[in-house]
Amino acid sequence: MAARFSRGGSRGAGRAQMIVLGMLLAVAASARSEPPQVQAPSPIDGRASLTASLAASSDQRAASDSPGPASAVEAASSASAPNPGSKAGPANGAAAANRAITLETALAAYEQRRWRQAERQFGELAARGEALGDYNLAMMHLRREAARPDLALAQQLLKRASERGLVRAELSLGQFYEEGVLGRRDLVQAHAWYLKAAEHGSVDAQVAVGTAFYLGRGAPLDMAQAARWYREAANGGDEGAQYLIASMYETGLGVDRDLRLASYWYAAAASNGDLAAKAKVKALAEALSAEAAAI
Repeated sequence: MAARFSRGGSRGAGRAQMIVLGMLLAVAASARSEPPQVQAPSPIDGRASLTASLAASSDQRAASDSPGPASAVEAASSASAPNPGSKAGPANGAAAANRAITLETALAAYEQRRWRQAERQFGELAARGEALGDYNLAMMHLRREAARPDLALAQQLLKRASERGLVRAELSLGQFYEEGVLGRRDLVQAHAWYLKAAEHGSVDAQVAVGTAFYLGRGAPLDMAQAARWYREAANGGDEGAQYLIASMYETGLGVDRDLRLASYWYAAAASNGDLAAKAKVKALAEALSAEAAAI
């Protein structure tokens, strides 16, 4: 899976959406009643890895108790700026060099496969309090691109990025525990992190939470909760979730049976290119017409 980078600073902004760790919804047309399965995407360099790519734009949630990337950078720059009129000694020169490090320069080094420079610069950004510095440095450790890859350190960095408000770090921690990166899977912990990310708006996490409740995997078996989270993901535009919530309305699984809502969500999935959903829309239209004629 190729990495794509956007340069925007907020969720939904930028020229391209970042492909992050994710749950790829696999709902085969021949088995549409089955919930989606979590799959780890292949990294761009072909090596086994948890992640698809580094992050170039922030999906940082609002958090009054933690500074955002911009405020952290400004604080660090202000603290290290030399006094006007003073001669720049070695320390001031180093401070100026550190201030010149930005997410753009670190990503440029990474894209050019200058791993040590990228690792150092992401580390500097992390030291300034930037969540994306933590996150991208964690990704380098998980992808074995750091000088001394350390999976436990990657976990710590992801947790710190989460504490700093980065939603994709919460999502990544869910997959970290689900895949058992440190040796043992922990589906309960995975669900807890997915739930955090889902509550903060991650569509991929909402799918994962829905699946956990659908299967009773790391969470109690609860079709009503499964429907709730599939509906959230469907509202977020996820085609597979749209099909699944449609099928739940069609069968009355976890929700009151409602063929009109089922038709609505099948139509949404069909508009996103789901061929099986198109057939369902036609079949339900015929069923609804028959019901109306019988009244």
